[in-house]
Order: sequence, then C-alpha cells, then structure tokens
Amino acid sequence: MVGRPEVQKFAGALQGHRAKKGIFITTSSFSKDAEDYVSRIDSKIVLIDGAMLAHLMIDHNVGVSPVAAYEIKKIDSDYFTEA
Repeated sequence: MVGRPEVQKFAGALQGHRAKKGIFITTSSFSKDAEDYVSRIDSKIVLIDGAMLAHLMIDHNVGVSPVAAYEIKKIDSDYFTEA
C-alpha cells in the first residue's frame, strides 16, 4: 500500500520541477491518508491504483488480448410489415 509519505515526496518532486499536475500509478493501492493529502494540496495529482490501472488497460487495449466477442442483434421491424 502506498502511503502519504510517498505521495508527499512525489508532490515535492513536482514542485521542484515547477509542475502543477502529476499522475502517481501503483499496482497496489493508496492509503486513506494519501488520498486525503492529494485532495488538500494545490497541485493536481491523479492517483491510479492497481484496480483502476487494470480497467484502463482493458478500456484502451493495452497489454490485453480479446478472448471472446459477442454479437448483439435487434429485430428488423420492416421485415414483418406487409408490402
């Protein structure tokens, strides 16, 4: 779990480079203190944990392979009308 000290160091590094935005990605999770800290500072830091990273990988087809596809059909109403 990534705690506030690690996120605070990241925020300091951003300030050292005069950056106002940053993304902190982990395959683990963030502590409540880390999330609270990010919500109170001026710098915009997006926290992406393992679960969100997996969702983003699936949504954007990064590092994943399709296993199955499904075809969805609808009824063609015109087919059933009398001519």
